Amino acid sequence: MTKSPTRRSSIAARLTWMNILVSGIGLFLAYVSFLAYDLYVYRQASVESLAGVAKIVGSNSVSAIIFNDESTAETTLSALSGSNDIVSAAIYTNSGARFADFVRDTESPPGARVFAAGELQANWVNGLDIVTGSRIESQGKPVGTVYIHARLRGLRKQAIQYATIAAVILMLCLGVALLVGIVFRKLLAEPIVSLAQTARQVSRSRDYTLRFTPRQEYDELLSLTEAFNEMLGDIQERDVALEQAKANLELRVDERTAQLQAANREMEAFSYTVAHDLRSPLQAINNVCFLFGLMDQNDPSSQRKPMLAQLRASIASMSSMIDDLLDLSRSTSAELHLAQLDLSPMASTILDGLARTYPERKVKAVVHEHCMVEADPGLMQIVLQNLLRNAWKFTGRREDAEIEFGCFQRGDVPVVYVRDNGAGFDPRMADRLFKPFQRLHAAGEFPGTGIGLATVRRIVIRHGGEVWAEGDVDKGAAFYFTLHSSHE
Repeated sequence: MTKSPTRRSSIAARLTWMNILVSGIGLFLAYVSFLAYDLYVYRQASVESLAGVAKIVGSNSVSAIIFNDESTAETTLSALSGSNDIVSAAIYTNSGARFADFVRDTESPPGARVFAAGELQANWVNGLDIVTGSRIESQGKPVGTVYIHARLRGLRKQAIQYATIAAVILMLCLGVALLVGIVFRKLLAEPIVSLAQTARQVSRSRDYTLRFTPRQEYDELLSLTEAFNEMLGDIQERDVALEQAKANLELRVDERTAQLQAANREMEAFSYTVAHDLRSPLQAINNVCFLFGLMDQNDPSSQRKPMLAQLRASIASMSSMIDDLLDLSRSTSAELHLAQLDLSPMASTILDGLARTYPERKVKAVVHEHCMVEADPGLMQIVLQNLLRNAWKFTGRREDAEIEFGCFQRGDVPVVYVRDNGAGFDPRMADRLFKPFQRLHAAGEFPGTGIGLATVRRIVIRHGGEVWAEGDVDKGAAFYFTLHSSHE
């Protein structure tokens, strides 16, 4: 669903509408105030006027009540028809009987009301309706009561007139406010619009040397301009400093890259020296041992056989360490050539080679098919050789030795594992497994250099993956690793 654009309005337009709204609210409140005051004054005047009229009617009706002359009393009440606000009136005797009344149109005469003790006159007000009651006395003694009901119709007309006048004045004021807003809109909005245009230009061109100069000078605008220009100055200084820092950083990166490349070349030279200069003397010593062995082959009493066997074992150990050091170096410096690999045939080949090298061992090897990864073939060969040779070595004391190679999916990432039922390890020491030259078993129990698993970890990390181990003492071990093909 496409989101509708947000409706926007300018500050000047909002100020204009705010001016109109404030003017309208002010006029409305003034109208309400004047109307309320006029209602109060008019009603108070009407109450006082009705009280006077009630006294006059009562005075003129004394004789009619005394002589029981109802027609005269009604004639006196009919004189109230001259007032447009009086809608009905009635005279009651002391016994509470209605003596005479006057009604206009369909109105009903007012009913008798209760006076407070000693009260000679009372008023009952309900909105625009007022009922005034007055005692009628003769020689200081009450002979009856007169009630006059008035409806302040004039006040309603006056309120309508006020509303009409207020509406006209309101429209005029709103029109004037609108004209004033239009006149001053440009004066108030133009500097702010210019400031916004300067800010937009700076944002688009990234030119922090620009500054805003207002055409009109206002205190608030000057403060805003100074703050804006000061901000641009700070950004300009930081931008220059950032460019300088970027240039210095690039220079340092180039220097460090050159140093790293030189170090890698030295490492490669060292690896070649190890492979060539150390292997040649070892091979020569090994050849001498072989010749001595041939010479002593027909001499059962020769004392050189144990020493030659020990020397050959040392040569083999030294050669193995050289191979491991070369693998460790290659795992760090060799360039990655990623390709889609099926690790299962590679694992089968390594296990078959171990079985031919050690024909006396009976090991049940299980290799699951189609363990596909994206990795460097040469480095994966080193990983599998180290893990599978470790499994072969640490199951050496098991008559029912088992080694399993396989994989499973963890989300979208394949997890490759090598599992055995060999000597295992103390899980509390698992953090030492992948550190160089760290061994969890004595050299007399299981020979080795302590470099293989460190090499595995470096290769896996270079592929953007992780490696971990699970196991327990005499319950075997399992090594797991993941690879991410996106890693460069």
